[in-house]
Amino acid sequence: MTMTDGPSHTALSTLGEFGLIERIASRVQLHHKASVKGIGDDAAVIDPQGMHQVVTTDMLLEGVHFDLGYVPLKHLGYKAVVVNLSDVYAMNAEPRQITVSLALSNRFPVEAVDELYEGILLACRNYGVDLVGGDTCSSTSGLVISVTAIGAARKEDIVYRGGAKDNELLVVSGDLGGAYMGLQILEREKAVFKETGAQPDLAGHDYILERQLKPEARRDIIELLKKLGVKPTSMIDISDGLASEAIHIARRSGLGVRIYDEKIPIDPATHQTARDFHLDPTTCALNGGEDYELLFTIAQSDFDRIKGNPDLTVIGHMTDVNSGCVLIDKHGGQHALRAQGWDAFLAPTS
Repeated sequence: MTMTDGPSHTALSTLGEFGLIERIASRVQLHHKASVKGIGDDAAVIDPQGMHQVVTTDMLLEGVHFDLGYVPLKHLGYKAVVVNLSDVYAMNAEPRQITVSLALSNRFPVEAVDELYEGILLACRNYGVDLVGGDTCSSTSGLVISVTAIGAARKEDIVYRGGAKDNELLVVSGDLGGAYMGLQILEREKAVFKETGAQPDLAGHDYILERQLKPEARRDIIELLKKLGVKPTSMIDISDGLASEAIHIARRSGLGVRIYDEKIPIDPATHQTARDFHLDPTTCALNGGEDYELLFTIAQSDFDRIKGNPDLTVIGHMTDVNSGCVLIDKHGGQHALRAQGWDAFLAPTS
């Protein structure tokens, strides 16, 4: 079940908006000195402490970004936070605070909100961020979650998408395509359940299901790069697919990019599941999205510092703008990179 399994279901109307806010606030503790004032006033108060602040917001809508038929509320709360923190790390900054706003229909009892906040607060603890505010309101169209993340960094440490230089190396963390294949498993089992009533068979798919339901932001990569003495020249997180993000870096930097198919890191579980679905694993990695890995460029002179690291893979390099954005296949053929990942305002292609 996506809501609480226990018998207790308390209507939100018994608490009201202010009662719900007080219930949430009672579970929140602030840890950052920069978080001067959190929940309980007209606005949060944050002291930037001489740092540049970075701010990002993401909105998740039921039926568009998630399906409560198979997404547990605790996982959803966790993921809603993590996807925003990933954007902060992609600026080479440290996330410090978040705000969370919810729109809820009357089908959600208080216990469901508690379950959602279990995930939200777990992400806050795991990543060391403070929940300092937000908003709640009623909804006639299911659940809507909007999270804003606030981070900080020294001016000289911030990394933008548009800083890449010609001939610099294109590097990616982790592996790609797993979240998309996890989604395919969940959608398949949902369809089977609706048609036959058979219980979902998720055995053997733990890794890719976790990639979809409970992704992690790559704070460890930011820490690793600092330890290695490597500052990326440009960086972006992979939310919409490798192809889309590589094109973003290239265009913002006024360059082209060349990615080598054989270099793209794909986990064996992802590869096998893609084949089981009669899908090309490379296509899943290029266009699947929701991996929340980091894609960045580094100077050629920094290669020796990262080579051999199991968490980092050089998958290509930046080129002159006239060379375009291309994928080099295993036989040396060139194919134009196309941004086929998620676009909120385009209908999905068949």
